[in-house]
This record gives sequence, C-alpha cells and structure tokens, in this order.
Amino acid sequence: MGSTTYDKNHIQNLVEHPIFNSHPRWLFQWKIKASFLLYLALNRIDMLSNACKYGIRAILYLTIQTDQTKKLSGKKIAEELETPQPFLAKLLQQLTKDKLVSSTKGPNGGFFLDKKNKENSVWDVVKSIDGTTKFDQCFMGLSKCGDENPCPVHFIVAPFKQNILKDFRDKTILQFADEIKRSGTVISLKDFDVLKE
Repeated sequence: MGSTTYDKNHIQNLVEHPIFNSHPRWLFQWKIKASFLLYLALNRIDMLSNACKYGIRAILYLTIQTDQTKKLSGKKIAEELETPQPFLAKLLQQLTKDKLVSSTKGPNGGFFLDKKNKENSVWDVVKSIDGTTKFDQCFMGLSKCGDENPCPVHFIVAPFKQNILKDFRDKTILQFADEIKRSGTVISLKDFDVLKE
C-alpha cells in the first residue's frame, strides 16, 4: 500500500472539493482541521530550518549537561546529538557570537551555558539562525493573509502558530530544559534502544 504525500496543493484540493459543499459547515471545518493535522503528522510544517533545529537541540543539551565548570567540545556535542560536526561547529560559533552560548579556549575549554545564557528564550535562537519570516508566511502561500484577509485554513493554522510562538518567546531555555528532565522527553536518540521494554 503506497503512502500519500500531503502538501499545500493537497490541502487546497481538499478545500475546493465539491463534497464539502454538500455537508454542514461544522463538518467542513472539521475535515479541514483533520486534513491539516494529518499533514502536520506526516510531513511536519517546517517553520524551522534544519540548522535551527540543530541549534535548539544543541542549546538544550548544553543547558542540561554543562555549566561554567563543565564544558563540552563541539565534537562531543555533535556525537551526542548525532549531528554533522562541521555544520554544528559553525552554528555554535554563530550562537556564541550572538551571546546565546558561552565558550572558552584552551585544554579545558569548550562550549557551555552560563546563568545569563539560560535566561534567553528559544525564540532568541530562532531569530539568530533563521530570522522570523517563516512564522509570518501564509500556510497556503498567499502573499497577503491575516484575520482581515484569511486563506481557507488561516483560522486553523493561526492558533497553532501562536501557541508555538508563545512557548518560544515566554519560556526560558532553562525552563525548557527543566521540562525535558521532568518529562523524560529526548533531544537525541543516541543509545536509545527501541526494543528495550
């Protein structure tokens, strides 16, 4: 059985399908929402570049694993997060330049997060690596989309974006790291045994 790819065109075709005209409005809205959630589940809505995802994971890892007395090399971080080392090294340099990560040179040097770094937000990381334009773009690709001029899925996507933005802006890196430790969520699948019970 082949897999189905759900992209923007698929969602738009669903919206324009004649079957929606023969059903109550609530059913129409439910099907659009279900299609959107299915799209998210299968393809993910990429509001973040791979670089940004690596950067966020690296910062969260550093928050949990380091402090001013314990530093990690770029090589060690790349190994633990299973990310390309040269690529991660450039990201860490950029994050250090933007004062989101701290570093020292020398035999005992490396990358770490100090108290001030941990007070930054995930949104600060997003701004440093990706900028903010992806969060302003319309899901359906319209040049002008908003509450006054909405695309067919604007009122489904907008709350989803706002929830992400709220967490990214309002929570500190330290709060995210504490949630990871409390909930047992993972930022790396290294040494993760899928067959372990």
